[in-house]
Amino acid sequence: MNSSNSPIDILVVGAGIIGLATARALLIRYPKLRVTVLDKEPKIAQHQTGRNSGVIHTGLYYKPGSLKAKLCVAGSAAMTRYCDEHDIPYRRCGKVVVATEASELPRLQTLFDRGQANGVMGLEMIGPERLKEIEPHAAGLKAVYSPHTGIVDYRVVADSYAADIAHADGRVLTGQEVSAIERRGNGVRVSTQTDVFEAKYVIVCGGVYADRLAALSGGPRDPRIVPFRGDYFVLSESQRHLTKGLIYPVPDPTFPFLGVHSTLRMDGSVWLGPNAVLAYAREGYRRTDVRLGDLWETLRTPGFQRLAAKHWRAGLGEMIRDASKRLFVRAMQRYVPEITDEGVEPGPAGIRAQAVRPDGTLEDDFVFNHDGPIIHVRNAPSPGATSSLPIGENIATLAGKTFGLAG
Repeated sequence: MNSSNSPIDILVVGAGIIGLATARALLIRYPKLRVTVLDKEPKIAQHQTGRNSGVIHTGLYYKPGSLKAKLCVAGSAAMTRYCDEHDIPYRRCGKVVVATEASELPRLQTLFDRGQANGVMGLEMIGPERLKEIEPHAAGLKAVYSPHTGIVDYRVVADSYAADIAHADGRVLTGQEVSAIERRGNGVRVSTQTDVFEAKYVIVCGGVYADRLAALSGGPRDPRIVPFRGDYFVLSESQRHLTKGLIYPVPDPTFPFLGVHSTLRMDGSVWLGPNAVLAYAREGYRRTDVRLGDLWETLRTPGFQRLAAKHWRAGLGEMIRDASKRLFVRAMQRYVPEITDEGVEPGPAGIRAQAVRPDGTLEDDFVFNHDGPIIHVRNAPSPGATSSLPIGENIATLAGKTFGLAG
């Protein structure tokens, strides 16, 4: 039987961790729903979910009262609970955010205050002696210590979510790239390269294609997605002993990213990075990946033009450092001085799907909105993976109210 002939109540577009968590939450809350998830790739979780640093964030960075703050704190607890229940390995390795200059101390204090306001558990402001106890090879004047920050393999988590969906009689169909979304009298018709699906409602979790899919469905194109590539280096085995957990710099308020940091991985490797440079293709994971249509679309977007005009110095610095391993290592040496050029090897890369408003400011929070029979996830970058379970529940609640779902 053609897969598209089966009746569908809710069709979820995107089998990254957000789309899967959403479908799972819908099936738990409304077990009679017929839910199908589509993804264009041959396997699930091939982009942001499978290419991120694997950190279980605790909610340290986010504006108090924001969705990011609330859902990250809830998500951290929910993620570890889920992993315990499903025998998924994870580690509470802890994180230090290190100030190496006096000018960073006020920002570090602000970060600590924000974490406390968000309810982050176990947070400490520590001096150099305590820092040496936690990270013997780190150097700094002060640090914020978050002992409950952890790591996990989000591909494994996504596979488990997909198994939950199948167990609840939902479907995850891969190799289904959406080419059209048409509103019809009694629902929505979604066409792919091979099939046509009729559903009562649609939830779009399109990641880096969120704006294009919104426009495809007749919704607003803004906020636009700007793809930022993050390149990682990997510490050689001879230098892995230089870090025990996660070591971060104090974020630069002039640039909307966390800065180059060290991240312990579940396999014991240590990633350094990521930086943040404009990707020349929406799936441009290599420096040489260029799609002129993607690049031109970004460059002519007024929001990106205003963003670039405001942050051009920081952006230029990121681009220069991206081209130089020596400068990348120098950034790490500020707070882990013993790392050397010889101890660092090229690593993987990821793409951050960042929504940008027309005025050039970044969407700083998760953004979900509905447009008739369609719900759009417009912005869900980091800490989206950490927050995936409560994000799914939040979207399920929105769907219940918007679509009038019955249990």
